[in-house]
Amino acid sequence: MVALALAPGSDATSASLLGINYGRVGNNLPPPQSVLPLLEALGIGRVRMYDADPTVLRAFARTGVELIVGVPDESLAAVAAPGGAAQWLKDNVVPFLPDTKVSVLTVGNEVLTGGNSSSLSRTLLPAMQSLHDAVAALGLDKQLTVTTAHNLGVLGTSYPPSAGAFRKDLLPYLCPILDYHARTGSPFLVNAYPYFAYSGDPRGVQLEYALLEPGYAGVTDPNSKLHYPNLLVAQVDAVYHAIAAANTAASRVVEVRVSETGWPSAGGANETGATPQNAARYNSNAMRLVAEGIGTPLKPGVPLRAYVFALFNENLKPGLASERYYGLFKPDGTPAYELSFKLPRDNTTFAPGGGGGIGGNGNAHGSSGGENSGGYYISASARVPLVSSDCTLLSLLFLLVAIMI
Repeated sequence: MVALALAPGSDATSASLLGINYGRVGNNLPPPQSVLPLLEALGIGRVRMYDADPTVLRAFARTGVELIVGVPDESLAAVAAPGGAAQWLKDNVVPFLPDTKVSVLTVGNEVLTGGNSSSLSRTLLPAMQSLHDAVAALGLDKQLTVTTAHNLGVLGTSYPPSAGAFRKDLLPYLCPILDYHARTGSPFLVNAYPYFAYSGDPRGVQLEYALLEPGYAGVTDPNSKLHYPNLLVAQVDAVYHAIAAANTAASRVVEVRVSETGWPSAGGANETGATPQNAARYNSNAMRLVAEGIGTPLKPGVPLRAYVFALFNENLKPGLASERYYGLFKPDGTPAYELSFKLPRDNTTFAPGGGGGIGGNGNAHGSSGGENSGGYYISASARVPLVSSDCTLLSLLFLLVAIMI
């Protein structure tokens, strides 16, 4: 612990593309200082947190760990105002720089598909933009990226990947968000869980495909003819196709990154596949996949970046029983199961390294409840765009309405 505490902040940029989510929805979790040895044992030097808890930020000071810090959903309305964004940044992030390495700020979590989407969706982009402007005003925009994380349920169609398309009702929000990403160079984050696809349709989705097993034969997209060895890369490419269908220009520059992915080690009697064995297989394979540094079939030149969910089992998570069993560790710090893959040494920030790049109250993918898992592997209906992009069509419709008025 002493060695970790003395690690210089300049060693903070990890060469790895893999991180882990640090949710804290539990009343039996260890203090943040106890997290550091677990991260070092895993070889993980990137951590996503869901708020800006000062105790956690202090615990990671001068450790080299690179953080994603979240703006909780309940703060979106305040942050949407320029003055509120500047104040939030001043209160919650600036005091900890540069000793604590913060690289990304995520505004809310799964806002467009969450339980409060009707009240929060309109404030999402204004909050992102205001916070980005506040960051730039302090000259920190080269260090801090501002984005948000979406549930994969923003897709209306996800199978086959080439037919990926956003839900029509969400396009009025997603079109300007895509413009924002293209303008600022920020990534499009998705919480992608093959587990939900398998548990929702165990007869239609092969377990080995969902578990990312290297030996599985895979699936070929009938339209693009691209071969998909596992469901995670298929989900990511479905998002890429959805972005292209919505905003052709944005699709050329916006990178999709996985902000959450994981598999529960336990669940209710009706939660198919939630076992320690499957969780160990999935997370080991996910770590191996990211460590290989290769991209998806559609974007082979863009290495896949992902954050495993989660560090601990969280006993106060709402929703399905499985929501409380996504942790690699139990609250006492013992492994929930044994992983079969160990990350290479250059994954961690605890040892000097290079490389890297840009990477919400402790809620994680269950912030809207585990039952809201629609959209992870939806219909196979093909989609034919009427014009060059959905966002172009939307703009034309708005223009037509304006002319009529």
